[in-house]
Amino acid sequence: MAKIEDLLAQEFICAHCKEHGAHVERLSMSGTGFSRFMDIQPYRYAFVSCNNCGYTEVFNLKMLEKKDDLSLFLDVLFSG
Repeated sequence: MAKIEDLLAQEFICAHCKEHGAHVERLSMSGTGFSRFMDIQPYRYAFVSCNNCGYTEVFNLKMLEKKDDLSLFLDVLFSG
């Protein structure tokens, strides 16, 4: 199965210029409180930028990958 980033890059159609194809960058962020204090980054997003004009859309990877909270916790705990 292809990675979600590869699928986003291949299937992206720019809302601005209507061109196909994009560059995808993954970004993880901490929240407030405990996650910020412990430098845990449970929020994951994909920034998808059009190869033609640079228009960028942001996708919540948790929603796209259908991860539940337990698997997210395990990913954070065991990520290297």
